[in-house]
Amino acid sequence: MPQTKVINIPALLKIGHGKIHKIGKYLFDRKYMKVAIFFSDEIEKLIADRLYSGLELFDIQVVCKANINDIDIENVIHTAFKIPSDTNVLLGIGGGKALDYSKYCAHVLKLPFISVPTSVSNDGFCSPNASLLVSGKRKSAKSTMPYGIVADLDIISKAPETTLYSGIGDIISKITALWDWKQSFLKMKEDYSDFSALISHNSLDILICNNLNNPKDSEFQYKLVNSLVLSGIAMEIAGSSRPASGSEHLISHALDNVSKNPKMHGLQVGVATYLCSLLQNNKSDLVRDFLIKTGFINFVSQMIDKKEFIEALKQAPNIKDNYYTILSEEDYMSRALNFIDTDDILKQILKQ
Repeated sequence: MPQTKVINIPALLKIGHGKIHKIGKYLFDRKYMKVAIFFSDEIEKLIADRLYSGLELFDIQVVCKANINDIDIENVIHTAFKIPSDTNVLLGIGGGKALDYSKYCAHVLKLPFISVPTSVSNDGFCSPNASLLVSGKRKSAKSTMPYGIVADLDIISKAPETTLYSGIGDIISKITALWDWKQSFLKMKEDYSDFSALISHNSLDILICNNLNNPKDSEFQYKLVNSLVLSGIAMEIAGSSRPASGSEHLISHALDNVSKNPKMHGLQVGVATYLCSLLQNNKSDLVRDFLIKTGFINFVSQMIDKKEFIEALKQAPNIKDNYYTILSEEDYMSRALNFIDTDDILKQILKQ
């Protein structure tokens, strides 16, 4: 008999207004009475009244808590084994560092982890990986899917607008990532999952087919959270980041290395997605129109240095070994330079 694959998906998913106050009820319903909480800097004081009043209402005990600004894997593991042994569940509340930190702690201790993002800058809050520092370098460490996701739109709506545009850049990148993955399957015989690709593609349709263009609108933010959740699930199905990350992410990682002042991950990814869609001859009109209509192009205009972007393009193919993308083609650099010099959108974005 053919074997089926066990796929982990969040058992708890709550997206809406006022959800922070209801976390106590969600924990109580699942008999999680002792919780460890990790916050991003400055987040605790912003949500303390709503969070703790909800926990107290159901007699949930906070056994330990901490603010996170360091993601060195050795410190994460050290912290994990200091968490009281009778802890039932870990909460990560905030942005990427706090979520990755608590996610990996939960993975080490084999405890359920509930992800509470306070912004939607990328799909990391619902991914099976944790981005940590390993020997001083940022690495994606295999972790586990969150047991639960609680996204409070009241909090997300007050996050800096750069996080929303970053989320837009991250979600549109599925177009070029899926193209790279399929070509790697066809040319390099890499493992490929049609179902994972379908989920990733559908994560885009939630926004694009609903013709939602205003990032400040509550419905747009609700749909963006949904889209990013599906992207995370697609990665879990695939067993890799392939359905959500390809050539455009390599360029962003290279920009992190070469830029004097790297921009938020999703912003760099969005810009790289447009260029890579041109290189792939793959739905570039759709990518361009979506980025224009949402205001992404205007937001990132003149934000990324042209010389640094070109240097990142040179380094990008070497970011990952044995990893086929459009940047693996011999003529990619000459074609990319031609687009950078002639395409009106790229000329608007890149600072001379």
